[in-house]
Amino acid sequence: METSKKRPPSPIAWALGQAGPHRGQFVASVILAIAGVAFSVAPYFAVVGIVKGLMAGERDMAYYLAQAGLIALLWLGRVLCHAFSTATSHRATFAVLGEIRKRCTEKLTRMPLGAVLAQSSGALKNTLIERIDSIETTLAHIVPEFTANLLIPVVITVYIFTIDWRMGLASLATVPLGMFFYIWMMATSAGFYQATIDNTKALNDTAVEYINGIQVIKVFGKTRSSYERFVKDANAAAGAFIGWMRASIIPFTFAMVVMPATMVSVLPIGGLLVKGGTLSAQDFITVIILSVGLITPLITLMSYSDDIRTMGTIFGEVQAILDSPEQQRPAAGDAPRSNGLKLENVRFSYADKEILHGVSMEVPEGSFVALVGPSGSGKSTIARLIASLWDVDEGVISLGGTDIRRIPQEAYADRVAFVSQDNYLFNMTVRENIRLGRPGATDDEVVRAAKESGCHEFIVGLENGYDTVVGSSGGHLSGGERQRISIARAMLKAAPIVILDEATAYTDPENEAVIQRSVSKLTAGKTLIVIAHRLSTVTDADRIYVVNDGAIEESGTHEALLARHGLYEKMWNAHMEVKDDG
Repeated sequence: METSKKRPPSPIAWALGQAGPHRGQFVASVILAIAGVAFSVAPYFAVVGIVKGLMAGERDMAYYLAQAGLIALLWLGRVLCHAFSTATSHRATFAVLGEIRKRCTEKLTRMPLGAVLAQSSGALKNTLIERIDSIETTLAHIVPEFTANLLIPVVITVYIFTIDWRMGLASLATVPLGMFFYIWMMATSAGFYQATIDNTKALNDTAVEYINGIQVIKVFGKTRSSYERFVKDANAAAGAFIGWMRASIIPFTFAMVVMPATMVSVLPIGGLLVKGGTLSAQDFITVIILSVGLITPLITLMSYSDDIRTMGTIFGEVQAILDSPEQQRPAAGDAPRSNGLKLENVRFSYADKEILHGVSMEVPEGSFVALVGPSGSGKSTIARLIASLWDVDEGVISLGGTDIRRIPQEAYADRVAFVSQDNYLFNMTVRENIRLGRPGATDDEVVRAAKESGCHEFIVGLENGYDTVVGSSGGHLSGGERQRISIARAMLKAAPIVILDEATAYTDPENEAVIQRSVSKLTAGKTLIVIAHRLSTVTDADRIYVVNDGAIEESGTHEALLARHGLYEKMWNAHMEVKDDG
């Protein structure tokens, strides 16, 4: 028996589903909004009372002053209810937006690294910042105000039907035609709206790329061509929005004009009924006044059409992140017996292309193991798999005899310090960047880690020493300085397993020697895995694995590999020739 595909919730239902513990505040805001709209409509009934008094010959001024006073009080009630409703909905909304953004960012940490990197930074930034912020309109305004402005016209229409069913139908006569124009607008503008989404994403990607690559652009004289591309994408995004507005303006204008135009049908039909003696003049005036009261709520309802459509797109983008496959790790598990690592027949694919083909290797606890090989051979992929940034497709990576997929993510992360060749520093001080390795570390411990990592001297030479802000991505520092701070951060973590993925790639030979001595000192007794492009830095490794085309081609000590006269010897000879030429 086939099961029907579950339909996704409506945008408003989805938004309310994210409210969680704040749902009560939204309910309160809706109730206040309904009261506010009711207060705004109630004066029309007071006006009916005034008109009926005039028609009945009422001459007591106190009666009219009382009605006027009632209208003033009702208007004050409307203002107060609207203010409290808006304040309540906004207070809850901003709390919910923070929680949604937190859930998305936490989700990214549980997703495989490849799945995150496959998405453009511009698109992710757009979703996490602008898109989630856009939910504010739905939660803070549409939820209470749409609900209230939908309910009140229904109540007024039902009341008009109780006066005279013919006038009830007359008050609704323009609604079908107005809905026709509204549906026309939604149908004809769908493609244009999607174009705005696609072009906005492209503009965000170009903007992020332009800013991140500004140095390369200036160095290679590509300012004009790069800027022209940015301008082109900006114009395309603007053009998409203009096209959307052009496609929507005519049907939207007709819908806004026709649907609230209740007087077009109420006046002639009511006049004929009064003339024919089947409707009293007082009831006719009451219907006229109440029909006028329908106009504002109907216009408010229709003004939210674009926001509701936009919400559907935002819902899809945010939910796509929240529904993304993540690395499965238990909340609790058995502690590994040791800090030794073992890879057994590991296979891994990226973008449907297999990168590693049955890799098997062993890293005993406390050993120094190196991974070497040609560029693109799969060394960094192995390091990332060991660091649990990705999951293997086949095979097993075990720590102390336990499959790392059975170890809680946080517990495993506490055991591994990972420094890659792409060292990222946050736009904070040097001290704060190093302290990320162990948030509870004291200033003295931060300085000690910096000294032992060979970066204390250049840090104290900075403008503000350890309190120097490093800039976005560490842009105020050189590549070598960023690497050394990253190593200090990893060393401060004091993890039993240290992975250095070409972590000294940008350092000069003198500083590299300092770092190597520091690493040797700080990793004594720990499990050390080093990926190196300079073979001379790993000659004393307990075991060297030579990776070639996603497989382990050779393994052994430096001397044993040279004696085999294989790929490692060729790489060593090439390395020594380059070193001699330098």
